[in-house]
Amino acid sequence: MDDLAATNRTDGTSGAAEPAAAPGTESGPLPGGRAQPKTDKSEQTRALILETAMRLFQERGYEKTTMRAIATEAGVSVGNAYYYFAAKEFLIQGFYDRMTYDHAADARNRMANTRDFAERLEIALTSWLDTAAPYHEFAAQFFRTAADPSSSLSPFSSESHPARATAVELFRDVLQGSELAPKLDAELVELLPDVLWLYLMIVVLYWVFDRTEDTERTREFVRRSTPMAARVINLSRYRVFRPIVRDAKGLIQDFILPTIGKTAVK
Repeated sequence: MDDLAATNRTDGTSGAAEPAAAPGTESGPLPGGRAQPKTDKSEQTRALILETAMRLFQERGYEKTTMRAIATEAGVSVGNAYYYFAAKEFLIQGFYDRMTYDHAADARNRMANTRDFAERLEIALTSWLDTAAPYHEFAAQFFRTAADPSSSLSPFSSESHPARATAVELFRDVLQGSELAPKLDAELVELLPDVLWLYLMIVVLYWVFDRTEDTERTREFVRRSTPMAARVINLSRYRVFRPIVRDAKGLIQDFILPTIGKTAVK
């Protein structure tokens, strides 16, 4: 039935009408089949659908929650739900977008008064764990799909680019706002935000499977690994390590960054 509703919405035979664009606003979908909000009302409707979906995913599980159930609980038509999110999986993309935005704002606020790179990096990662904490119980339900390289839910996919770009920009601020940035090679400074995002992905993977209270093992992993990462990056500025840094940079540019959707290789 959900598929039929989506089809009817597409050909215009049924479902709620798409909200009209406000004068002077952009129209068109976001990457991954997410509708671009055009008015305050449409943004409220989109947020309501997303919040309802997150609640139902927690209560019923991702697999057992349908778009029709989400629409019913949110008090909107199925067609309207499909207008904002072309498929159930894109609700997760919407969730990624919102959580990444909240994480970036929280992390920037927390690290505003420190310039020590190791401290700023630990703050940014701990902030992610705190922001994601309410969703930990059902996060593993998404991993099976997100781990599929062809899935739009993969953090490396083109559909995930908006959330990924927000996170990479945060890590650029982590570095640029520190005392370490002026001491590093300019090419390495340009590359490091993407590398630090990959570091976050390692933390996220560990977090998904962490069943300790308040994910304490993941938090301890962050506390112990961030000083080590900072020391390695700091060592890269010394001439004796330059050849190794260049080799590592080449590997990352040639083999890792090309696998990330919409990531420019410089």
